Amino acid sequence: MSFRGFLEMALAVASAVVISACMGRAPNPVAVVQPQDQSLDCTAIYAEVASNNQKVEQLARDQGWKTAQNVAAGVAGFVVPVLWFGMDWQGTAGKEAQALQARQQYLGQLAIQRAAAEHVRRVVECCAHGQGRQFSARASSSG
Repeated sequence: MSFRGFLEMALAVASAVVISACMGRAPNPVAVVQPQDQSLDCTAIYAEVASNNQKVEQLARDQGWKTAQNVAAGVAGFVVPVLWFGMDWQGTAGKEAQALQARQQYLGQLAIQRAAAEHVRRVVECCAHGQGRQFSARASSSG
């Protein structure tokens, strides 16, 4: 192999390494059920839902940017085929957004369970203090 051939090979390998670094990160989807879930109250659930909504919006922006990058790399790849190695094939943003949406659904169900449990606790508490009729009147007038 000539020195020039060696340089061309080294340049091609270096280019592939640099471009592959732009391929995107591996997906890191959030777990739908998490250990701390059993201790979350409604306020904490709503706070996490709001935080997750912001994450989903950011992932949507990321996904749009990656799509544009993939289109550019795909077109340019016809001229410089090594650019195809720079395309993001992992779909990181989409996978993470799907996981967050599943988590949001779970948190919604958890919030409903927490609210129902709180309602039952109040009914039992009122009945234990002989206030069953007062609670019923309040519940029917507020609902």
